[in-house]
Amino acid sequence: MLTAQLPGVLRKALGPHWEFTLDGDHLTIEHPQRGTPYHPPRHDLPWLELLATLQSAFADTGVPRAECLPLRWGRETELTISAVQALDPYLKHRQPVPYRQGFLPQPVVRLTGQRDEHGNLRDGFLTAFVNASRIQTITDVSTYGTVLDEWLTVLSRLSLHARHITIHGNLKIWRRRQVAGITLRYDHASVPLGDIVLLWNADDPTYMAVDLGTALERLSWVRSRRPWHSVVHGDHARHTAPDALDAIRTATLLLGSGIPAAQRGPGATVRRMAGRIQPAAAMTGLSQAIRIYHTFWSLVSPLADWPSVAHALEGAVLHPPPRSYGTPDTLYPTHKGPPQRSNAAQARANKPT
Repeated sequence: MLTAQLPGVLRKALGPHWEFTLDGDHLTIEHPQRGTPYHPPRHDLPWLELLATLQSAFADTGVPRAECLPLRWGRETELTISAVQALDPYLKHRQPVPYRQGFLPQPVVRLTGQRDEHGNLRDGFLTAFVNASRIQTITDVSTYGTVLDEWLTVLSRLSLHARHITIHGNLKIWRRRQVAGITLRYDHASVPLGDIVLLWNADDPTYMAVDLGTALERLSWVRSRRPWHSVVHGDHARHTAPDALDAIRTATLLLGSGIPAAQRGPGATVRRMAGRIQPAAAMTGLSQAIRIYHTFWSLVSPLADWPSVAHALEGAVLHPPPRSYGTPDTLYPTHKGPPQRSNAAQARANKPT
């Protein structure tokens, strides 16, 4: 049983120096030098350098960068909410080739970020972020341990060393529709950083995969230990409410990805973001913030030009579409077909067995 196998798999992959504690189904893995204080590097990594370092470190372990999924998803979710959706054909439908695998820095939109008692997003959470992930189909559970060990090597390239990492989680198997899995989380110096998930098709466990992920923004925050809003929003954090900045940032990604404001479908999220921006701010212009966020999102996915995004967002704030009910779904299509596999991947999928 996988629950019983995982501690041994991880112990073999990580080596003898890690301390394992199993309390019932809860596993904790700690470094013996975990009490060493963490001192952030003096040099902050710009977004481009952070992304390039990750890409290079993954490439050195034989993991190439994959092309982003489209932001408009339109099946179980209107928008792409996780890089793991790239594995849907393989994990859910038992097809031989997923949409993507490898190092995938995937822009995602989630409306489920944790909020405080005032309704503000807690530090470490955003409506839109880059889900920096390694997603990979595997044939043996031992690869799960290898992926985690290689991730520790990648983190060390960012000056996030193993002695400050704690791995923990419940070994109980969860199930969501066609997919089952086990999730372990990892922290850096007591700050949650991400998780690594062993996944398989619930009806045929030979279809197995690993999803290791964090957020690019959270990675920068954990590394620098600067204030969260300063990391994400820069100087704008000193002058504008974080909720409004989060809305502008999210809308920039959506509009730049070709998703206009609408009453229904994925465009409803644009409309919702526009509703969080004060009209007075749009009257004086949102272009400065939009340019900054446009530059960030363009590092991982091509966008429409920023003046077009600014014009569309200011229009959505100042002239929102009137509410209507019973609008036919055909007016706001949410699905333009599945993401396309590469030619090589398609050839493998069509190859007779």
